[in-house]
Amino acid sequence: MSSTYTVLIVEDDFHVGRLHASYVDAVPGFRALPPASTAALGLKAVHESAPDLVLLDVYLPDATGLDLLGSIDVDAMMLSAASDPATIRKALRRGALGYLIKPFTAEVLASRLRGYARYRRLLSDSVTLTQDRIETAWQALHPAATTSGPKSVSATETAVLAALAARPDQSTAEVAAAVGISRTTAQRYLSALADDGAVTIGLRYGSTGRPEHRYSAATD
Repeated sequence: MSSTYTVLIVEDDFHVGRLHASYVDAVPGFRALPPASTAALGLKAVHESAPDLVLLDVYLPDATGLDLLGSIDVDAMMLSAASDPATIRKALRRGALGYLIKPFTAEVLASRLRGYARYRRLLSDSVTLTQDRIETAWQALHPAATTSGPKSVSATETAVLAALAARPDQSTAEVAAAVGISRTTAQRYLSALADDGAVTIGLRYGSTGRPEHRYSAATD
């Protein structure tokens, strides 16, 4: 990925905050800021660091995460043990992009973060939005509800994006060699990523005059 999204975790349990930060840092294209342990520290960190995304617990010592959610103008997802319908409805009503009930695995959070990255790319300021693109962006935030493929699909997609981030302007064959997949598989992933706005396509004309498609990771 060509952009790095910064993530602030607001979590009162020090060990859980560090664990979730390690989950975030393991996802290409994401970087965790030092976790905040209270709503007040979370609000201060939002103002000082301007994170792209806040991962917010409901239970905090000085206020509820729902109170903080209603006072910040930044993308946020809830990570909480609170599972009652009223809390979840209120979180979504106040603008949470997603809600994960603790405990969850690193892969579950990674899937949501990859979906968030796709959501951001699809709603990039550089494009004129269509209804279909808006719907696709919303679905990207909820991958468990919209995809049933194996985890290796997401891992391959991440590897393709990482290869393009390391060296832009590659052919299908070059991407296939870098990732260690067949050319046909590389073409399928590149086409899907291009449809999602994650990859841009250019043309290079060779000596024969026949253009070759070249791929690069998209920028916001």
